[in-house]
Amino acid sequence: MNPAAPAALPHDAPAECRNCNAQVSGHYCHNCGQETRLHAPSFGEFAHEFIGHYVALEGRLWGSITRLLFRPGLLTNEYIRGRRKRYVEPLRLYLSLSIIFFAVLKFSSFAAVNFNDEDEKKESIVALQGLSDDEVKKSKANLNIGTRAASPGDGKIREYAPSIAERIDRFDKLSSEKKTDALSDGFYKYAPYAVFLMMPLFAFYLKVLYIGSGRRFGEHLLFALHTNAFAFIMFGALTLVSQDFVRFVLFCWLAGYLPWAMRRVYGGSRRATLLRWSGLMLLHLISLSIAIMVAMMAGASAAH
Repeated sequence: MNPAAPAALPHDAPAECRNCNAQVSGHYCHNCGQETRLHAPSFGEFAHEFIGHYVALEGRLWGSITRLLFRPGLLTNEYIRGRRKRYVEPLRLYLSLSIIFFAVLKFSSFAAVNFNDEDEKKESIVALQGLSDDEVKKSKANLNIGTRAASPGDGKIREYAPSIAERIDRFDKLSSEKKTDALSDGFYKYAPYAVFLMMPLFAFYLKVLYIGSGRRFGEHLLFALHTNAFAFIMFGALTLVSQDFVRFVLFCWLAGYLPWAMRRVYGGSRRATLLRWSGLMLLHLISLSIAIMVAMMAGASAAH
């Protein structure tokens, strides 16, 4: 009698893929890509899978970061040319650096907003010292009139949007400390979303500035993700670095990076690139300021 065939071990290659049931003959399934030789994973394998997939320690992350930092526009050109597997995906790179940047801001000494009403009151009191009683009363009356005239809840806002005026009035009654806390909370809660939603608008500005170039909107969006990911790194470094010379170097590189990247990706003369860069910066800074202000006020309104 022939001896019975030994039972297949758990790590032996099966005839069928355990994931999709396709017929397999090698170490990997040709249909879904799963390994065919399975076994209980060790801690080292778990760690390697995590690092390889999420951090890309084998080279994708460092290759992407070094090119992003020191070769303006190259990462965008590489992606457009189809060399994508060797680099971190643009959206993942942008989101990862965005999370790190806002985390650095939150845990550093950076103040998103700060009200100094108490200091202003002290200065006003000092300025009123030495005046006569009539002059003091007149000055206080003028201050009160100016405050009422500058109140954002007056006029048409109160007439056509009473709910908004009510929220503004409620916020205006808060102490300086609570105003600062409310707006700071709104900044850290909503600003990352506001900045992210600016990316399609940034790409639209590029589309208009380079009209007739034949570039698709997706290419402009790709450029927006890469350049803004670079900005996150630089602004994060400027937040952490305290040496004036290093900060000056970082700021110079930040200022010169975008026009260099624009010329590498889109071409054109230096003069035309600088003109487009100036228009792009003006439009983007205005849009970004409005978006962040709305995000901060939305957070303050939700909190109070």
